[in-house]
Amino acid sequence: MERFSVVIDRIEVEVMHEPNPHQGKHSHRVVISSHGSGPALRAEATEFNDVAAFDVAIKSIELQIRKIHEKNKEHKRETIRTLPLAD
Repeated sequence: MERFSVVIDRIEVEVMHEPNPHQGKHSHRVVISSHGSGPALRAEATEFNDVAAFDVAIKSIELQIRKIHEKNKEHKRETIRTLPLAD
């Protein structure tokens, strides 16, 4: 995550279990949110166990960070036509 140079001060992970047997495959819920000076990130996932829900939520957070990095990146490209003429 450091390679994207997005500032994240603190990450909060909340893990919940739904005791209702009708939830079955979606009985575990993970909510990941960031706090601090960087961008506000939040991801939520429900799966059949805690680890699977955590993996889905982490992938969502990583995608958000990647999009923020791409948006902030400078895309200025110099071509032969735009280079200044040398005397």
